[in-house]
Amino acid sequence: MSDLLNGAGGLVVGQVPVSAGERRDLELPVARLPSGTRMTMPVTALRGIEDGPGLWLTAAIHGDEIGGTEVIRRVLARLDPRALRGHILAAPIVNVHGFAEGSRYLPDRRDLNRSFPGSARGSLAARLAHLVIENIVAPCSYGIDLHTGSDDRSNLPQIRADLDDPETLELATAFGAAAMIHARLRDGSLREAACRRGSTVLLYEGGEALRFDEATIDVAVEGIMRTLSYLDMIDHIAALDSGGNGTDTPLIARTTSWVRAPVSGLLRSRGELGERVVKGAVLGTVGDALGADERPVRSRSNGMVIGRAENPVVHRGDALFNIAVVEPQAGASLET
Repeated sequence: MSDLLNGAGGLVVGQVPVSAGERRDLELPVARLPSGTRMTMPVTALRGIEDGPGLWLTAAIHGDEIGGTEVIRRVLARLDPRALRGHILAAPIVNVHGFAEGSRYLPDRRDLNRSFPGSARGSLAARLAHLVIENIVAPCSYGIDLHTGSDDRSNLPQIRADLDDPETLELATAFGAAAMIHARLRDGSLREAACRRGSTVLLYEGGEALRFDEATIDVAVEGIMRTLSYLDMIDHIAALDSGGNGTDTPLIARTTSWVRAPVSGLLRSRGELGERVVKGAVLGTVGDALGADERPVRSRSNGMVIGRAENPVVHRGDALFNIAVVEPQAGASLET
């Protein structure tokens, strides 16, 4: 835990103190453009009157994944710091350069989510990563990082986390997405850097880049509110008991598998996000521009469709459908 939380229990973000029961909208200095224009990262700090955990929310680490930005806006609109226990640090636009350009990457083409924990004297990506770790992650014990699909792909609302850790599993279950995927820590990611500092972290995926998808935004907003309730940071909300996926039994998978295009051509997709499939199920077809020589695209495993390509123009080997792999129990069927 850094000195951003001082011995008296105060909260300081970017050298700005946040008083009990207060919301502060801040700007952390990121960089100066060659034109001399300053780039800053917007951050909102909410500090409750009562003591409690610290939770960070981040979005748009990939600048074109803007769905999480809207999620954080809606969550903040529902919270009153005077009714909060603990504190929340929300950074709705982490990669401000990429966000402004509609790009996944930073100007130097680095992927920010492969640059953590960063350093104060490194590359642009390293400096930005360091800023996030020291100012957003360090004062908190819990975090939720919001993402969408990329490269013309859309994702089913899902939580990716270390499901072997009991506390993380409980937090993921409380969130209530339709699917929970056990995901190893990826070198250089925010989740890896935060977990190594002792944080419990969930990564949310849902929707597609450069789009607002109401259904996936709603699941994320309700999931965050449910998580806050589980952590006793807000009063219990009875309306959230059923879970964001309309069921009390989300799918849990330990591995995922991409189904790839067997040939180049035009994809006619049949596989729907959230659909339960069995090995060999036809998820679509790929054929040439004249409609001849269509080849089936088949699932290579039992499970659920959690991601799919949205661009019908595909090359051989392109990733088309992402399947959360689940082995059926004896006598059970995965088909709906």
